Amino acid sequence: MRCKICNRKSILFDQGKVLNKHNVNYYKCTSCGFIQTQKAFWLKEAYKSSINLSDTGIVARNIQMAKVASVCIYFICNKNGRYLDYAGGYGLLTRLMRDIGFDFYWCDPFSSNIFARGFEYIYGSKSNKAKFDLITAFECFEHFENPLTDIAKILTTSTNVLFTTEVIPEPTPRIDKWWYYGLEHGQHLSFYTIKSLRILAKTFNLNIYSHRNIHLLCKSSINDAVYRLLIKTTKLLYPIVTFKTKSRTVDDMNHLISTQR
Repeated sequence: MRCKICNRKSILFDQGKVLNKHNVNYYKCTSCGFIQTQKAFWLKEAYKSSINLSDTGIVARNIQMAKVASVCIYFICNKNGRYLDYAGGYGLLTRLMRDIGFDFYWCDPFSSNIFARGFEYIYGSKSNKAKFDLITAFECFEHFENPLTDIAKILTTSTNVLFTTEVIPEPTPRIDKWWYYGLEHGQHLSFYTIKSLRILAKTFNLNIYSHRNIHLLCKSSINDAVYRLLIKTTKLLYPIVTFKTKSRTVDDMNHLISTQR
């Protein structure tokens, strides 16, 4: 196989039993270390529910990432801009970000928008051609079957993407030794190294900044140490952000009521 990030040779690395029944091959790039599955024939089964059963951290993760996104937007981006949560699930992050005070919208063709109804964005729609100052894409890069294609789609609406994905540990763990391979739900198809993320950024002529599992793709250059500091001190900086911003909760309610008249 060819690596889906750098197009170099990928060799068979290991095999895992996906959804407790499918023997699936995993291939590792000999150059950048990116790991990909064979062609994913099991996705219809895997996505019977868009949120997998074992994702018990979904609420805690959204609350934490709302704080991280708030700090990054306030101190790095245009805090009065428009933002989109790509692969936004049930809309929890979008609602949290609007409650904090940011003009956020939701997009996810595979999930139902429960918490952020009225603030949808649909790629390809003639009525939705907006550009965004930043896109959040939390826990979705590992779901991409063809990462470069999916990322290119995201970048049509913004050149700033704040995303999360776990980086492959060193040495590379076998398929049954790392929880992030997600064999039980079968939704994770792509696994990145720092090197592969840097190649990905270069492919799109962007910069990338990383701290643990939180990454920022952007057109402009920022101080790497500053980015890391923002992520590390989110807990301290978040109260400053909420003090300086005005919640949209009530205004959103009034807006949605007016649209029903």
